[in-house]
Formats: sequence, C-alpha cells, structure tokens
Amino acid sequence: MSDFAHLQAIVPRQTGERRVLSLGRPATRVAPPTARATAVVFDDPASAALKADLDRLAPSDASLVILGETGTGKELIARYVHDHSHRSGGPFVAVNCGALVDSLVEAELFGYEKGAFTGAVKTQIGWFEAANGGTLLLDEIGDLPLALQVKLLRVLQEHEVVRLGARDPIPVDVRVIAATNVDLEAAVAAGQFRQDLYFRLNVATVVLPPLRERPGDIPALADHFLDLYRTRLGRPELAFSEAALAVLTAHGWPGNIRELENVIHNAVLLAGGRLIEPSELRLSRGHLPSSASPAPGDALRAAIDKLLAAGEPDLFAKVTELLVRAAYQQSDANQVRAAERLGLSRNAMRTHLAHLGIIAGRAPRKANGGSGPGPSAGPDQST
Repeated sequence: MSDFAHLQAIVPRQTGERRVLSLGRPATRVAPPTARATAVVFDDPASAALKADLDRLAPSDASLVILGETGTGKELIARYVHDHSHRSGGPFVAVNCGALVDSLVEAELFGYEKGAFTGAVKTQIGWFEAANGGTLLLDEIGDLPLALQVKLLRVLQEHEVVRLGARDPIPVDVRVIAATNVDLEAAVAAGQFRQDLYFRLNVATVVLPPLRERPGDIPALADHFLDLYRTRLGRPELAFSEAALAVLTAHGWPGNIRELENVIHNAVLLAGGRLIEPSELRLSRGHLPSSASPAPGDALRAAIDKLLAAGEPDLFAKVTELLVRAAYQQSDANQVRAAERLGLSRNAMRTHLAHLGIIAGRAPRKANGGSGPGPSAGPDQST
C-alpha cells in the first residue's frame, strides 16, 4: 500500500453503495477534445476520503490546485467541484494550457478587440469571460509561459481582464481551478513557475491518487466502461469473467483511468463470446508511475497536510502506531530489524510495541531492588 493510502486508512470511512458519476456534458475547450475518462467513482477508501474533501471545498469560491498523474481524471474532479458548488448553474470551461500556442495564449485567455493584431477581424471574448459566473479549469497550469503567469496573477487579484487592443478592464466572476501532473513547488524552486502565482492559486490542494493506489475503484470503473462500449458497439450480452475482473484489479495501470478505458474498449472489440476473458485484455507491461508523477515523499507530505488541515485528533499517536505496526509486520515480527527500519533503539521499539499491546510489557520492579519475571515472550525474542 502506498504512503498516501496508508495515511488515508488512519481514519475509517464508510464507502457506502457504489457511486458512479457519469459526465455527459462536454466541456468548452481550446482544442478539439481527445479521448478522456468519462466517470469517477468513490468506492475505494482513498477515494471516499477524497470525496469528503471535495464536498467540503466545493461550496467555497477558493482557488483550488488538483495534483495527479496523467489520466487520473483531474478534469472530472474539477467538474465534480463545479457541479457541487453554487456556480453549478454557470459555465464550466476547461482549457489545456499545454495546447495553447505561446504567441496566442494571452488572446485566448483574455480575449481581443477587432484589429488588435493581424488576423483579428472581429472582437473575441477570452476564456475568462466565457467562464464568467462559473468555473475555469486551467489544466496543465505548469505549462503556462512565465510572461503570462504575471498577467494571470493580476487577473486573479483584480478579478478583471483587459482584452488585447483594449484599455478598459472587464470585471469577471470566475472560480479558478488549476490542475497539473508536475510538482509546482519544485517548479517554483527551479524558476519555472512564479511563487506569487503559486501562492495565489494554492488556497487548497487536492491530491488525486493514481488508480493503482485505489484498487477498490477498478471494478466500478470497469463496469462503467464495459456498459459504455457494449452499448456503443452493439454487444449488450458481454460481461467480465471472474478471472478477467481479477486481472483488471491486480494490474498496475501506469496510464490510470484512461488506460483502463482503452483496454476495455479494445476487449469489447476482441471478445469472441459472451464473457471477456483475460486473454482478451491487452494490458501494458509497465507498472511504474510516470517520471512526472509526484514523488512518494511529496504524496506523504500532502496527505499529512490534509489531515492536519482537517483537524484530525491524536494525529501523532495514530501516525506513530501506523509506522510501528507496519515496520513490525514488514520485518516478520523481528524487533531489531523493525527498530532499524525506523531508526530507533530496540528498547524504544519494545516500548512502542508494548504500549500498543503487540507484546507484553515488562513487569514492575520489586521494592527490594529485584525484578519480577521477565517480559512475556512475544512473537520475537531474538535478534
């Protein structure tokens, strides 16, 4: 289990019945839409914890940063926030900053007046004006040129835009959600992202775990995509065999939800009978996360930050218990090895284990200076 999943497991949560959010309304885009994931589920405990955070954040107008690997469904999470906010009746506009041509980014975002530049044959509103009264998702915000980051910061501070070729500002009422698969703090340190813009955007952060860290979501997502493609391709009788579903659940999904959708689409095309078998699942061999994904330490820090912000009671004791139990189990109940993993002495490790009731504690010393019987033999008494 990942660092993130371990920490999320500290607080038990009820997942309830299976929930599938199907999003049929297309988002406004700069470029023609490509194949995207079409559902998000909250069956896995990590996803249930994420949903609880989203439900608390959605009603506010605070800017939000969504961190996650490519294909995890960051746009779907942004739309979920929009749909559960007071802006749900307004527009939801998704803009891929990485797809914008550098020379036209300002015109695309803020609009332009007729004659502002060669080819500007009419006045055109920008994406901020298009999202007025609603939510603007700036996907892959880390790809925005530095020169435009300054102007974006001003828009966020002043709540107004100035079209290219114009002088008068236009008020805009937009909630901005930024999404990225890169470490913005590292980008700030490298001089690739403005620190003041990062602080302005990062009022709240949501870390979207990769699919391999929320395996409880896989069956519901698989059923959703199977229903989608068997309807689309005229194969209503198709179902997964138990073996195929087990293979899907065990796969590492380096391409996340997008890869899962493509695999099931292909399986519906290839299926020769009424059941989809493992042999009809074309799975990639890679199980490792992309190099652009957040480092384990970053995910751990983000999970801790979330729990601290939520006011989780007795957090130190709970995290300590989690570390002690995990180290002890992974060391095959060997106290010395477990202590070495955590950088503790054996005596300190024994104290923690006894406090948790994993081994018996030492008997109190007798008044005459002698000692009672030694500690009860736990699972490990040797080095």
